[in-house]
Amino acid sequence: MSIMEQRTIDMSSLLMEAYQIGDLINASQEVRAYLQWKQAVDRSPAVREQVKAFEKKKELFEECQRFGRFHPEYHRAMEEMKEAQLELDAIEEVREFKLAEKALDDLLHEVSTTIAHAVSASVKVPSNDPLPKGGGCSTGGGCSGNCG
Repeated sequence: MSIMEQRTIDMSSLLMEAYQIGDLINASQEVRAYLQWKQAVDRSPAVREQVKAFEKKKELFEECQRFGRFHPEYHRAMEEMKEAQLELDAIEEVREFKLAEKALDDLLHEVSTTIAHAVSASVKVPSNDPLPKGGGCSTGGGCSGNCG
């Protein structure tokens, strides 16, 4: 068997395993909850109404933002947009959807991290976390550890 044939067999086996992992994830409670709350958000008249209100406030804020914080309506528009976002986030369907979305994201990140670290502890794994944890350098663990 040639090296190319061996690589092809290994790749097809790897892809089959990846699909099996995908099937397991799709059958998880996290995916069920995510889909349930996504459907609830999509069907909710209250959410649709509040999304429209938020979009109007966001549009006004973006118009003011073009001129910067010195625009006479900038601060008011920003506060109204934030208030509309809070009202949207207070709706049960939106709140639960965001929690389910975070749980699914955490599951996917955990699976990605497990796979990456099975290859090497220095493999970087992307995250949706706006405040990433860990060091600040990009040497892949080759530094003294005093950089962050």
